Amino acid sequence: MSNLGNQRPSLAEALPRSELLLDRAQLETAIEAMAGRIARDYAGEVPVYLTIMHGALPFSGLLALALGAHGVDLEFDYLHATRYRGATEGGELVWKHRPATALYGRRVLLVDDILDEGYTLQAVRQWCLEQGATDVRIAAMTVKRHDRCIEGVCADYAGLEVPDRYVFGFGMDYHEQGRNLPGVYALKEGA
Repeated sequence: MSNLGNQRPSLAEALPRSELLLDRAQLETAIEAMAGRIARDYAGEVPVYLTIMHGALPFSGLLALALGAHGVDLEFDYLHATRYRGATEGGELVWKHRPATALYGRRVLLVDDILDEGYTLQAVRQWCLEQGATDVRIAAMTVKRHDRCIEGVCADYAGLEVPDRYVFGFGMDYHEQGRNLPGVYALKEGA
């Protein structure tokens, strides 16, 4: 194990002090509902489907399959931009991978695991528009309940709300761990 692994809090110790906020069935039901709304908005089109790594990977895969079941074709690509890099508070945006697909004249659907305050999504959306995208919409699996979201950034397609706490699982990490948990968790209040 790397030194980083020895320094970060233990997921195995955190889970007993956590509560399950959303189980897999709730998440999959929300994803199916989102797919219906997205399918209506993109009927007859092939949008560029940009998964924001790493967090959106589980959500993005399920949403893509649900959209396929609705007859929506997608042009897949991904980007990796982060403000967290393992921390619990965001800093400056760091691009690790930009999409290879040309966005000029295209509609783009950004797919992310969570909309918190919106700084990352705002920067990514602005970059897509600078590349010539004609329309950029956001599909977020979860949206945090608070009043700190920056003006003008909202999910066009939102799955479920989560409390204003450190949430993890189903793509979201607990100190770079637990992204593959089949539900969304948060540490219990005071834990």
